[in-house]
Amino acid sequence: MAEAVAKKIATEEIKNKLRLLNLLIAFVILALLFVIVRYLYSPFSHFLSFLPDASMVLIMVLAVGLAVLGLYLSRVLSGQVIHKIEDYGERLDRILTVTRDIREEMYGDILLDKIMNCSLTLTGSDGGSVLLADDDRLVFKTIKGLKEEEYRGKTIPKEAGIGGWVLQHGEAVLIGDVTKDERYDASIDEFRGSKPGSLLCVPLKTRASIIGVMELVSKKQDFYSVRDIDVVSYLAEQAAASVEMTRFYDDQRNYEIHLTDILLEAIDRFMSEKQGHPKRVAQYANIIARAVNMPEERKRRLYFAGLLHDIGFLKISAEKSMEKEAYTTHPVIGYEMLKPINFYKDIAPYVLHHHERYDGRGYPDKLKGNDIPLESRILAIAEAFDSMASRISYKGSVNFDAALQELLKNKGGQFDPELVDLFVRDIKQPLE
Repeated sequence: MAEAVAKKIATEEIKNKLRLLNLLIAFVILALLFVIVRYLYSPFSHFLSFLPDASMVLIMVLAVGLAVLGLYLSRVLSGQVIHKIEDYGERLDRILTVTRDIREEMYGDILLDKIMNCSLTLTGSDGGSVLLADDDRLVFKTIKGLKEEEYRGKTIPKEAGIGGWVLQHGEAVLIGDVTKDERYDASIDEFRGSKPGSLLCVPLKTRASIIGVMELVSKKQDFYSVRDIDVVSYLAEQAAASVEMTRFYDDQRNYEIHLTDILLEAIDRFMSEKQGHPKRVAQYANIIARAVNMPEERKRRLYFAGLLHDIGFLKISAEKSMEKEAYTTHPVIGYEMLKPINFYKDIAPYVLHHHERYDGRGYPDKLKGNDIPLESRILAIAEAFDSMASRISYKGSVNFDAALQELLKNKGGQFDPELVDLFVRDIKQPLE
């Protein structure tokens, strides 16, 4: 609605000036036509002979004056149109930037900061805040220009002030002088560290509910326009979407962590002789990941692959788990178990290939060299080292130096030589 009103006002203003310009042009054309008929078209000239030459000169002067005025209005109108187009273009660029950031940014607090900064820039506000509902309170999540560090994380009553009214009614409000609005609560303004002249407050809406509000304030009265409601309402929608997205990722990650813990406990109980092996493999793998400067998100996936690399054993009976024919199937079984689960499907290929050999003599697909995923090559080294160096190794442990020598002996054959060198360089002692 606000968008329609703003566009209508701007459009009508331009249309009115265009009508005036068209009238001036029409008058000039008629005046010139009148003069031509008076002096050059004899059949009609005697009908206009009652007009003295002085009157015709006056008409010409008036026509010229109106022509000059028309040119001036045309220039002014063109400038205004260009200015409005540039203004809308700048706003659109900033909004598109925020929209792109929403797709790329995983951290909600950072994204809310970007949205708030964009809102302040586009509207020229002195300050603003995003408040999220939490039970019976509103919590300041992002705050700019209003004693930021002092008030971030503070809470106010959910129903209090203008923000509380917007949260309850789900409608944007634009107030030219907050002190004259009956919803104004002085104690809240004092709490926020500012006494604004005008205020713009919009709800943060999701499909299911209203989760908070976004407020912008200015020290000047009657500062905001209906066009600002349009822009800020859109940005508030993006803020609400980012909050929901962050909450979804947090819930998903929490579920992922708890499910992984359950699976790890099941692996440890099922294969007591390998107790603690998955966690140690994940930690050893992280040493190599740091050495190759692996990005954080990829490191996180590698860590979970290390934790679950032996999950396939859960479908192999304990009696057969050490038989070669059954043992060599566990990467494929693990892959098939993990692939259907959305937050595990990215690590499933690492589990599938963690027993490939660098020389191409591994299993299940006999991949060779760099055809083996980097994460799988890392896991191969981490698992082999733990199998040798752990004091409760199911293969019979050897001392730390002997385990490292075994890795060096097999680099280029079983293991990626560059990764072995990095691991040997950075490992300090075996994990317990």
